[in-house]
Amino acid sequence: MKISTEIGITEAQIDLLDVAENFCLDHSPIEKVRALMEDDLGYDPEVWKQIGELGWLAVAIPEDYDGVGLSLTEVVPIAEQMGRYLLNSPFISTTLAAQALIMGGTDAQKKSYLPQIVAGKAATLALSESNGDWDLNNIDAKATKDGNGYVLSGTKTFVMDLTSAELVVISVKLDDAVRLVALRGDQISQHAVRRERIIDEVKRSYELTLDGISVSLDQFMNENATKATLGHIHLAANLLGSAELCGACKSTIDYTVEYLKTRRQFGKLIGSYQALKHPTVDAFVGYEKARSLLYAAAFCFDRQGEGEVATRMAKARADQALSFAADRAIQFHGGFGFTYDCDAQLYRRCALFHASQYGDAAYHKRKLADLLF
Repeated sequence: MKISTEIGITEAQIDLLDVAENFCLDHSPIEKVRALMEDDLGYDPEVWKQIGELGWLAVAIPEDYDGVGLSLTEVVPIAEQMGRYLLNSPFISTTLAAQALIMGGTDAQKKSYLPQIVAGKAATLALSESNGDWDLNNIDAKATKDGNGYVLSGTKTFVMDLTSAELVVISVKLDDAVRLVALRGDQISQHAVRRERIIDEVKRSYELTLDGISVSLDQFMNENATKATLGHIHLAANLLGSAELCGACKSTIDYTVEYLKTRRQFGKLIGSYQALKHPTVDAFVGYEKARSLLYAAAFCFDRQGEGEVATRMAKARADQALSFAADRAIQFHGGFGFTYDCDAQLYRRCALFHASQYGDAAYHKRKLADLLF
């Protein structure tokens, strides 16, 4: 396969990067992040409202459905700054659900739900199950014909921001074929939802029990587009996950450098010791490589073949970059680094969680081996 060496950044990306950086800096100081970790919702509803008013939910939605008509390329800088400042909201889950509708929804579903998302309604995906397989086709949840409708059964895991979502795109098997269903939030009872305890306590994840939920035929999405939609969602989630990882990596390095410039040991700033200085430089180089791959992936995301290769490279590198930077940050902070009060813990947990979602570095490297050799 011929791999493009092109890399670029659009004017829209530059504008969004500046706005997103200032917004996240102002609305997500670390003290607020830690306070929201104790909150049931996990995010500030007023901030979520402002995200909608800024038009960020409309960025990658076609103009025919009240969107801006850009692409995920322009969503990347927003996700990057959210990761940098650990700003939690239903933004990523809603953006991915919108992508599922754009790729695989019926005309009626697109006309109904996409304008609602542009207006600020949250949505999410329920594609994962307890088998932990990153192949989104490997599921056990089912839809069974029942009179004029269908009854669902099975359990979904890692359903992000479920309690805020007014639309949940779920995957089930119907007659042994994987199908996607646009499930309304009001069809889910509170007894079907259980909050999951995940390593990254900044985020909110839930288990969804589908047993007994009834849906109509018009809630099933386009059958012929299911495979392409799942493939697109897998890559889109990895692209935006890479952006969050890169943003968090930058903050981890900044946090570490600030400590190295102020902490003294044996009469010297600890940042002057090569044993700490050189790994910090390695972390920064790793971050720069990851960010370059991220924006290269964003630039060619919609190109068949090239987009997949670039996205998998970006996720693998971003996973490794943040893991290394956060590990060094914890180590360099000494005993304090191993306590939950050290912010480096939050960044390390972010890396661990993202590795569990849609593929870790080793998984993407194996996929790249099949694609490139």
